[in-house]
Amino acid sequence: MAKIGFSALFMAALLTACESNHSPPNQAPPEKTASLASLQRAADRFNSVISIPIFETTTNAIDLAVATVIQRANAALDRIGQLPRTGVTFQNTIQALDHVGYEAGTTGNRLSLIKEVSPDAAIRDAATEALKRFQEWSVGLDYREDVYAAVKAFAETHPKLQGEDAKLFVETLRDYRRAGLELPKDKREEVERLRKELTRLTTDFDTHINEARKAIAFTRSELEGVPDNFLSQAGIKTGEDQYTIMANVTFQFVTAMETAKKEETRRRLEVEHDNLAREKNIPLLKQILGVRHTIAARLGYASWADYQIEPKMAKNERTAVEFLERMNRGLQPKFDAELAEFQKIKARETGDATAKIYLWDWRYYSNQLKKEKYAVDEEKLRVYFPYDRVLQGMFGVYQTIFGLRIHEIDAPYRWVPDLKFYAVTDAKTGEPLGLFYLDMFPREGKYNHFAQFGIIEGKRLHDGKYQRPTVALVCNFPPPAPGKPSLLSHRDVETLFHEFGHALHSILTRATYGRFSGTSVPRDFVEAPSQMLERWVWDKKVLDSFAAHYQNPQGKIPETMISKLKEAKLATVGTFYRRQLSFGLVDLKLHSAHPPENPLSAANAIQQEVFFAPPADTAYLAYFGHLTGYDAGYYGYAWADAIAADLATVFEKSQNGFLDQEAGRRLREEIYAPGDSRDVSVSIEKFLGRPRSIDPFLKMIGVEK
Repeated sequence: MAKIGFSALFMAALLTACESNHSPPNQAPPEKTASLASLQRAADRFNSVISIPIFETTTNAIDLAVATVIQRANAALDRIGQLPRTGVTFQNTIQALDHVGYEAGTTGNRLSLIKEVSPDAAIRDAATEALKRFQEWSVGLDYREDVYAAVKAFAETHPKLQGEDAKLFVETLRDYRRAGLELPKDKREEVERLRKELTRLTTDFDTHINEARKAIAFTRSELEGVPDNFLSQAGIKTGEDQYTIMANVTFQFVTAMETAKKEETRRRLEVEHDNLAREKNIPLLKQILGVRHTIAARLGYASWADYQIEPKMAKNERTAVEFLERMNRGLQPKFDAELAEFQKIKARETGDATAKIYLWDWRYYSNQLKKEKYAVDEEKLRVYFPYDRVLQGMFGVYQTIFGLRIHEIDAPYRWVPDLKFYAVTDAKTGEPLGLFYLDMFPREGKYNHFAQFGIIEGKRLHDGKYQRPTVALVCNFPPPAPGKPSLLSHRDVETLFHEFGHALHSILTRATYGRFSGTSVPRDFVEAPSQMLERWVWDKKVLDSFAAHYQNPQGKIPETMISKLKEAKLATVGTFYRRQLSFGLVDLKLHSAHPPENPLSAANAIQQEVFFAPPADTAYLAYFGHLTGYDAGYYGYAWADAIAADLATVFEKSQNGFLDQEAGRRLREEIYAPGDSRDVSVSIEKFLGRPRSIDPFLKMIGVEK
């Protein structure tokens, strides 16, 4: 997931290889440099800047950072607002606003990361409160009437702009309209108040998810089927015959749900997981949905979904709903067939011919089906994916196809000891392109999913130099165990390739304005390039470049196992996508023109119809973090997957498949470098060399031949 932050007008600007094509990926460890000095000197030769974030490490420093950035931004906005109306230009209005938003957003980005990764609870709390102040202030930026007057005066000159300048101009005016600047003053002030209230509510919602904890103790017999190498990990064996699973730690929850043979164990885990943050977030969600609906209505939209989707590829709620419903209908036969396979296995295991499949069953029986019918035991695959080897192998693959070099460097500041820091340079020219942090294993208080966080975005600065980006990957892979490295599942490897794809999307940007930099693309496109890169880990040639038994580096994954893995994936793809569709349809229903009075009841009904009924007396919505940030946007995962399948055909048809450098260069130049500086539909067609098509996706999921 690409973590994207603030949504106010200016906040859109805030967060928003080997030479031969036949060469194998570089398997050597990345070069390590002692300091950043050489990188910074090299950047200067390319008229660019490489910067290290200076992180706040005390509560006072966090408070001061917010106060300082607000003061500086207000002064810059005052200068714009005081411009004589006859002296307004693109540079001193539209472009100046991008500069203000960028500088303020860099502080917001940094505090967002601190809130999610600091090991100090007091620092996390201070960052949370500081972000509330910052976000409330950022909403107010939209309502600076003096600044809007200057922008409007420039618009009335009917400027003849082209390219990225024209796009920035048009979208700035659009965002003022979407903020309500064309409304009467009393209506405008109401929208401003409501938007500020919404930022506070959604920040609290996210914080409650991050703080939610639930430890569930089991005996060894209750965890029959769960692998010993999992149960032996630090913190899981907590007594003579006691094992503790944290329902809020994703890899622990998923591993147990996939492998625990006893249904009651799975049911208990599902119930506890689906009640995380319930007491605090269900009442909060009702408030959030109400405020969103009111804002949309005041701005003249039929629904919050229509408001949110307007700037995206889908453009409106109806298009998004129709897309999901078409997929839902098309997948029904395949989903039914998969459930029948699950039911056969459960009937045999339980001795009950009428046994039903419940929500807490699907992961387990998907896994059993793969093992029985396709001889795929995903737990046994872990031995081929030791984390360090996978990481270096992934670097090698991306270095090859994108023409890059990745170097480990010394981080001046580490928020945790095992933090890693790297630089990315162009392999041919040596141009420094950006920096990234890796924070990869779970711990108390840390963000508990997988995401890329932008810290310093790419942008052309006042002095003409280009600020190269710095980002962070924040993940929660299984940690190393005593005497054994971190061993990833195949799904974990997919996730790593996916998330690092977001990092490269950010780092390889060439967009002039911060608003358009890197992953600051429409939310229903942002996942597409990374979803495409997941396909790399299903290719034998790619896997052979790094996947090997951790005790025997010569032991590669057999070809037959990879073939069976692909068959097994197709065998459960209906279940996977019906789950995705259920979330997307729930999200759109909650944000529709007629939002339900009881969100939880409505969501449960859709889940029951499209996927499985949630367990009685549970509230999974309370822990559904996509309802903030991806609100009315969850459909974008399936939407982007359709685009990803189409993009992947370029590599599939190329001379060297997924290691083809020519295709990789096109991806870098036509998708990553532009960001949102041009319509992404143009970027997609330039990469494909033809209009985009949904056919590869429908074929992939078995909906159409």
